[in-house]
Amino acid sequence: MYKLILFSHLFVSTFFTAGAQSHADSIATYRQQYKEDFIKEPRSPLKAKDTSDLRFYPAKKEYQVWAKLQLTPEAKTFDMLTHNGKKQLYKQYAIASFSLKGKKYKLSIYQSLSLLSKEGHKNHLFLPFNDLTNSETTFGGGRYIDFTTEDIKNGMLLIDFNKCYNPYCAFKEGYSCPIPPSENRLKVRIEAGEQLFAGKVSE
Repeated sequence: MYKLILFSHLFVSTFFTAGAQSHADSIATYRQQYKEDFIKEPRSPLKAKDTSDLRFYPAKKEYQVWAKLQLTPEAKTFDMLTHNGKKQLYKQYAIASFSLKGKKYKLSIYQSLSLLSKEGHKNHLFLPFNDLTNSETTFGGGRYIDFTTEDIKNGMLLIDFNKCYNPYCAFKEGYSCPIPPSENRLKVRIEAGEQLFAGKVSE
């Protein structure tokens, strides 16, 4: 009986350790691809040598949450302000409700009207947000997470804040980066995802 209990304990411990490691590995892979995308993108504010100064919080599975979606098909289009003063047309796609650290929160998820007309981007969903780490350990103008409509499963969406990233404006001026609307200002510290850039952008 003791051996059975011991085996069960070891199995459960191994299972959860493997699960945690699997998530950490997936985030590491995601971040490596993120760095490579800077090098491939012609409009990128960073050069290859700059990517070594990208900084991230350690991957934490507690910042991966399932959110229940309330679709908002009747929502009206609106102008989302950007950091260079321009405006971009967006429409609220859904309201995501989730729990984090024992408290409930809501965030709006949007669709860009300009992307809806582009092949290959029709299913793109955009989640910009602010939190209490902004201007301390993360970019003051907020961070982003991207999804597609295919990520929605039975009315639920897995939001992994470990994948949130900085807009180009966090590295260099002159880009038209959306400013998260007031409804997406979280009164909690999201200590996950990308942090402030640690270097100086190469000219």
